[in-house]
Amino acid sequence: MVRFKNRWLLVEFIPYPDGLLSTPSVQAKETLNGKLIFAALKQSVLQNFGDSGWGAVGYSLTVKYYSPTTRLCIIRVGREHVRTAWGALTLLNSIEGQRVIPNVIHVSGTIKHAQIAAIEHNRVVIARYRAIAKTPAGYTDSYEAFLETTTNEINALQD
Repeated sequence: MVRFKNRWLLVEFIPYPDGLLSTPSVQAKETLNGKLIFAALKQSVLQNFGDSGWGAVGYSLTVKYYSPTTRLCIIRVGREHVRTAWGALTLLNSIEGQRVIPNVIHVSGTIKHAQIAAIEHNRVVIARYRAIAKTPAGYTDSYEAFLETTTNEINALQD
């Protein structure tokens, strides 16, 4: 019996402003979801690698998790086709008309290591949000509940 081996891509979708002085809209991050990301990734593979690229990648490609707050996504792909999926992610520039910059943060062979990297990245993003808000060290905010919720969601993912 041969085991199906996967790679797990941890990707952050950074919104790209249209103008130099404009800031990313809050609405843009709320409208993205796993289905839209999968559809955009499929189109990118088809456009850049053709039908044979999609035929190789398509059977194993899955979006397992997406957080609209931190714009973090966990994608599963077969081990032998990870470079094709990564290339299609890199060449992706918009999802449903929303311009994004995909940033591959981590690639791992197990979902457990992708979960650990995602939880750590969430903590870093929340620390950035707190630094921007200039909150004192002892201040409790809604981010604690968010971190706990996302940690539980990420840990609940199964292979």
